[in-house]
Amino acid sequence: MARDPSTNRYAALNRKARHDFFIEQVIEAGLMLVGSEVKTLRAGQASIAEAFAAYKDGDIYLFNAYFPEYAGANQFNHPPRRPRKLLLRNRERERLLGQIERAGMTLIPLGIYFNERGIAKLELGLAKGKRKVDKRASEKEKDWQREKSRLLRERNK
Repeated sequence: MARDPSTNRYAALNRKARHDFFIEQVIEAGLMLVGSEVKTLRAGQASIAEAFAAYKDGDIYLFNAYFPEYAGANQFNHPPRRPRKLLLRNRERERLLGQIERAGMTLIPLGIYFNERGIAKLELGLAKGKRKVDKRASEKEKDWQREKSRLLRERNK
């Protein structure tokens, strides 16, 4: 279930994901975290800008996400870039693996937030990479929409 970015407070957000990829589908997944990682996430210090999700040992893991060490954790701290297991239903995991293998798609983290019960959730995007031409076309479309709304505003004054 996709969340509306305007109504939710994200603990970490991947702003470049929609610029670099065509997002086909958004999936909500749980994260298997340790206590000091949750504290870091609540402080808003985590980064998923270079992160990706991939298949490993029968499960899907989040790789290269940066959760800096929590100062108050002392000896019970976590490694900042360790792989974190994603919690998905078996049927959903198998469907995602099939699409990744067959269609040449990838799983990109879009954002991490806390749901109503206070549990950390990850928004995963099933995505296909954009080429340079596609990025230029997206930028052109965005500029045109901005200009169009500006013209309409001026006209209605």
